[in-house]
Amino acid sequence: MLPVAQLRDISVARRTGCPFHDVREMLREVGLRPTRQRLALGWLLFAKGNRHVTAEILHEEAIKARFPVSLATVYNTLHQFTESKLLREVAVDGSKTYFDTNSSDHHHFYLEEKNDLVDIPAREVELSHLPEPPEGYEIARVDVVVRLRKVSRV
Repeated sequence: MLPVAQLRDISVARRTGCPFHDVREMLREVGLRPTRQRLALGWLLFAKGNRHVTAEILHEEAIKARFPVSLATVYNTLHQFTESKLLREVAVDGSKTYFDTNSSDHHHFYLEEKNDLVDIPAREVELSHLPEPPEGYEIARVDVVVRLRKVSRV
């Protein structure tokens, strides 16, 4: 695991967009070998700053960028990036998972009609009480997803 200062530096690089050569360094810093697939998918993920993508969205972007890659490879890469703390996995529904390039502590609004996530700074959500975890476990992270829908006007 990277020290907090390095994680913060990586987070800043993601917000401002990430040149291709920086992706190679990001992968090396977290102990991932910079393979062709990881480099290409990493660049597609991080070059546009902070964003929320599904595996299907990233797969489409890869095909449009003329980088032929299977959906299985995209899923595997996203999970490797998540395990290495380059991404955060955000489950919205049992069948809908987003991968967030902003790995800092924050929460999300889910826009139901757009199937999109919007960041909520952690300081704007206050949790007054968390349950005691079962013996042998600790709370790793709390994700709050606030579902929004447009108000229908009659």
